Amino acid sequence: MADTQPGRLSEGEKAKRASSFGSAAAHYERYRPGPPLEAVEWILPEGAGTVIDLGAGTGSLSRLLSGLVPEVIAVEPDARMRGVLTQTARGVRAVEGRAESMPLPDASADAVIASSSWHWVDPVPALREVGRILGPGGVLGAVWSGPDRDAPFIAGAQTLLRAGASGTSTTEAPLDEQSRAELMDAINGTEDTTQELEIPSGTPFEQPEHTVLTWDVALNADELIGLLGTFSWVLLMQDDARVRLLDAARRALRDMLGVEGDVTVDVGYRADVWKARRLS
Repeated sequence: MADTQPGRLSEGEKAKRASSFGSAAAHYERYRPGPPLEAVEWILPEGAGTVIDLGAGTGSLSRLLSGLVPEVIAVEPDARMRGVLTQTARGVRAVEGRAESMPLPDASADAVIASSSWHWVDPVPALREVGRILGPGGVLGAVWSGPDRDAPFIAGAQTLLRAGASGTSTTEAPLDEQSRAELMDAINGTEDTTQELEIPSGTPFEQPEHTVLTWDVALNADELIGLLGTFSWVLLMQDDARVRLLDAARRALRDMLGVEGDVTVDVGYRADVWKARRLS
C-alpha cells in the first residue's frame, strides 16, 4: 500500500493515508499488482513453513505465497480490505492486526513479508514485534513495487507535459495549464519504490540485504487510470478534484500519447526488495 514519501508526512496525515485504501478495496484489488514472484523467492528462507503477509491489503502477496509455502497468515488492520482478501485468497488465514501488535504466538513464523506497507509502520516497535513472531534465523522481508518514475513511459510523459507548459506541444488538443500542472503533480506523486528497510541498533535483526528487480507491464488507458485512482492522496481528494484529475489523465493519454481503447503501452515497473535475518 505504498505512496509517495510517507516519511515526510505528519503522523496524523500518515494515519489518514494508511486508512484510505479500504474505501476503495475492490478497486485496489483490481488495479494494484502484487510483488513479482522473483522478489518473494529471494526473500523466503529455505524450507519456510509459515509466512506472515504483513499489511496484506486485498491479498495479492498472500495468493502468491499460498503457492509457495504450506501456511500463510495475512495480517491486515482494515476490515474492508480483509473482506476482499478472504474472498480472493482461499486457504489463507486472515487476522486483524498491525505490525506493532499481531495476535500471533512467539516464534510462530519463518518469515514476515511486508509488500508496499512497511513505510506505514512505527519501525522500532514493529521490528521488535516481528522479532517476537519469528523463530531464530527467521527473515523479515520488505518489498516496494510499482511504476518506475525513471522508466521510459513516465519519463516521456513528463517531457511531453513540460513541453506543453512551455508552449512547444504539437498535440491537437493541448490540456489547459491547470490540468497540466495537476498531471505533473500526479506523476511526481507516483509511488516511490526506492525505499529502504532500516534496522536500528537495539532491534533483533542483522543488517539487511537488498536487490532491485525491473520489468514491463502492458497497460491500456482504463488500467492506467485505475492504477492512478488507487494512490492514497488521490483517494483522499474531493470528488470533483479527483474526477478532474482522472479526466485530464485520460485526455493526456489519448491526445498526447495515443493510448485509448485497447491500445496498450509498456509501463516500466521496479521492485526494491529487502530482507533482514533475525538474530539467533
